[in-house]
Amino acid sequence: MIEINFDKLYRYPRIAEPCTICIPVEKGKIYSKDNVCVMQDGKPVPTQAKVTSRYDDTSIRYLFVRFMADLPANKGTKVYCELDCKDVNDNPDILCTESSTGIEVDTGALKFKVEDYASYIFKEVNDGNKIYTNENFVGPYLKEADGTSYDIELEEWNIIECGQVCVSLCTKGVNVSKDKDKKIKFEIRINAYAGKPWVELSYRIINTSMEELDIASLVFYAKADSSSRLSDIMKPMNFDEKPDSTGCGDIMTDNTSCTGPVFHTRGTHELELFDEKAPVLDVRTMVGSSNYRTDFYIGKNGEEVNRHIDAHYLMKEANEHFAEVLYGTFFADRTDAKGGLCITVYQAQQNYPKAVKSDSEGIAVMLVPEGEDKVIMQPGMARTQKMLMHFHAADEKILEIDNRSLIYQMPDRPYISPEVFKNAGVMPDIFPDKLNDDVEMFLIGRADEHARCYGMLNWGDTWDSNYTQQGRGNGKTVWSNNEYDYPHSCALEYARTGVRRFLDYLLVSTEHQMDVDVCHYSDNPLRIGGQWEHTAGHCKNGIMVCSHEWVEGLFDYYHFTGDERALTTAVGIGNNILKLLDTPMYAVPGEANARETGWALRALTALYVETGESKWIDKCEWIVDSFKKWEEEYGYWLAPYTDNTTIRVGFMISVAIGSVMRYYRVFPREDIKDMIIRAVDDLIENCMLGCGVFYYKELPSLQRLGNNTLLLESLAIAYELTGDVKYLKPGIKTFDKTIDSKAATTNGVKKIVDDAVICAGASTKGFAQSFIPVITYYKALSENGLY
Repeated sequence: MIEINFDKLYRYPRIAEPCTICIPVEKGKIYSKDNVCVMQDGKPVPTQAKVTSRYDDTSIRYLFVRFMADLPANKGTKVYCELDCKDVNDNPDILCTESSTGIEVDTGALKFKVEDYASYIFKEVNDGNKIYTNENFVGPYLKEADGTSYDIELEEWNIIECGQVCVSLCTKGVNVSKDKDKKIKFEIRINAYAGKPWVELSYRIINTSMEELDIASLVFYAKADSSSRLSDIMKPMNFDEKPDSTGCGDIMTDNTSCTGPVFHTRGTHELELFDEKAPVLDVRTMVGSSNYRTDFYIGKNGEEVNRHIDAHYLMKEANEHFAEVLYGTFFADRTDAKGGLCITVYQAQQNYPKAVKSDSEGIAVMLVPEGEDKVIMQPGMARTQKMLMHFHAADEKILEIDNRSLIYQMPDRPYISPEVFKNAGVMPDIFPDKLNDDVEMFLIGRADEHARCYGMLNWGDTWDSNYTQQGRGNGKTVWSNNEYDYPHSCALEYARTGVRRFLDYLLVSTEHQMDVDVCHYSDNPLRIGGQWEHTAGHCKNGIMVCSHEWVEGLFDYYHFTGDERALTTAVGIGNNILKLLDTPMYAVPGEANARETGWALRALTALYVETGESKWIDKCEWIVDSFKKWEEEYGYWLAPYTDNTTIRVGFMISVAIGSVMRYYRVFPREDIKDMIIRAVDDLIENCMLGCGVFYYKELPSLQRLGNNTLLLESLAIAYELTGDVKYLKPGIKTFDKTIDSKAATTNGVKKIVDDAVICAGASTKGFAQSFIPVITYYKALSENGLY
C-alpha cells in the first residue's frame, strides 16, 4: 500500500475532488492495472489508472492514477493506493457514446455532444439548468494583423481516456482563411470529470506555414443566445483604484451606497451584497482577476465588465508567488435566471496578453486580444492555451464561483514518499541516506533562482544572460530552450523531496518545450520534430544539433500527467536525432565534439527504456563504437577547436561519460566500463589545475578556473563502477566551491523585452546542468563519510 499525501491548502473542504498521482512500480510486481485502487478511510474511491511505461518483461513500470478524494478544510490528509486491491470501487465509468457523427458524454453533472467535421466545438451542452447549442459557442476565431480572418473546420473526435474519474476527448482542425488560400492547424482537447459541472478546454494553435503568423486576435465566444452579437471591443473601465501599497491585498471597498450599474470590490467580504444589487434575474455580469485577493467588477442588467492584461499592466503589479504554482486567477462570468457560465483562463497573467469580457450578449475570452501586445509565431511553432468552463445554477454563490476558479489555477497536488521512487528503481539513484542541510539549501536555491519570463510564447522558458551578452542572438535576447533538460532535473528534485513547486516547474517548462521549442512544421525534413538549440526568438535563425535535444523530461511529464503528447514529442525528437546522425557532420569519429553524440546516446537510450523499441538501440551501438574509434584515433576524447588543435574540454567529455554510463546501465559490458574509467582517469590527470579545481578548456588561452559541475558526475560514475573513493577526492574543492555559491536573486527590476516581461533571476540552465552531477556526487560523498 502506497501512502499519498496532501498538504494543507484551502480553507474550504473539497468533496470528491479529482486528483492525480504518478506511481512508480518495482519490476515484476504487477502486470495489470485492473486491481489498482485508491482507498480513503478504508473505502475505495473512484479510481482510473493508466499504464505509461512497462519493463522489458511487460510488468508495469509507471502508473498514472486519477482518483477522487474528500479533502478537508485547512489541513492535510492521506489516502492510500493499493496495486492489487480486492475491493475495487465499482462506480460506473463516465458514459461515453460514440456514433457515426460524433461523441456524446454524460458525466452525471453535464451532458455534452461533439460532432465530427463541424465548425464549432460543442454541438450541445446540458448542465441541468440550461441547454446550450452549437450557436452558443463560437470559435476560437483567428485574425491576423494584415486583416486575414479565419473560420474553423474540425476533423473527427477521438476518445483518449474514459473511466470512473475523467473523460478526455481530442480532435484536430484547421483555421481556414475566408478566401481558402491559407490553413493554420490547431488541436482541441476536452477534459470532463465525474459529477462535476465543468470541463477544461485546451486549444493548441500551430503555425503550419513558412511565414510568421502575426496574430491580431484569437477569441472564443460563449453567446447568450443565437441572436447575440459577437464583439471583442472593450469599453474603458473607469474606476479610481488605489494602489495596494501594503502588498497584502487588503485594500477595502465599500459598495453599500453604490447603485451601479458596475460595482468594484476586492476580496469576498462584500459579495453577499450583490445578490440584491446585481440580481441574476436581470443578468449579472462579472469579471475577476487576482494577485492576492480577487478583484471583481460586477455589472447589473447585463452591463459590460471586462479585464485585460498586457505588459504594462504586469510591470505595475507586484507578485510574491512562485508563478509556476500560482500568480492569480482571471475569469469572466455571465449569469441569468436560468443559470450561468464562468470561464477561467489558465495562467493568464503568465501567458499575457489576455482579456475577458462579459455583457448582455455573452462572454468573450480573448486568448489574444486585438490592439494589445504582439504575438508573432514563427514557422513550425505551436502554443497551447487552456480554460475552465464552469456551468452553474443561477443561485450559485459568487464565493463558490471564485473558489473554483482559484482551485483551477492551483489544484491540489498530492505526493508520495521519495522511498517509493527509490525502491522502484525507475530513476537514477539520487536518494542519499544522509542529508546535508547546506547541500539541500543549495539545490533548493538553484531550483528556485530562475527568472520568470511572462508572455504567451515565453512562459516556461528563461532568457540566458551569458548567451545574450556574448551576442549569440545578434543583439536580441537568447532563450535557453530548456538546455540540459531542465524539466528532467525538476522531476528528479520533486521525486526526492515531494515539494510541489518542483512538479509545477516541470509542468510549465515541458509544456513550453512541447509547443515552442519543438518544430511542428517545416519544408526541411531535418527540422520536423526536432528541438531548437538556444537562440533568439526561441527558434528564429536557430539550428538543430544532437547536443541540444532532450527527451527524459518529456517522459517524466508523461508519467506525471498521463498526457501522451509528451511521449509523441519525445519520439519525434528521437526520430530527428536519428536523421541528424546520418548527416556528414557525424560521419567521422572525432570530427564533432564529445557532447554531440553523447547527448544523442542519452536520448536514444532513454527512448529504448521507455518504449522497448529496438530501432533506438542500433544507433546507440554505432555511437558507442564511434567513441571507441575516437579513443583509438586520438588517444583520448579530444574535441576539434581551432583549425590546428584538438583539445580536452572537460565538461563535454563528462557529457559523453554520463551518456555512455546510461547505456552501460542498460547493457553492461566490461569494454564499456573500462573505456569510461580510462576517460575519467584522463580527466583527473590532465584537466586539473594546481589549486585543486578543473580548468575550463585545455588551451593556454582557456585554462581559467572551471565551475562546471558536470565533471563531478564523471567522478561519481567512476566511483559507482569501481567502489574506489580515490575517484571522489579530486572533486571535493569543486563541490565545496559550488555549494558555497549564492543563488541568483529573484527580487529585482522587471523589464519589457520584445514580447516578454522578464523578471529578475538566472537561466534555468544553471540548475539543469548542475543538479544530477551535484546530487550523485553528494550521495557518493555522504555514504563514504566525506561530507
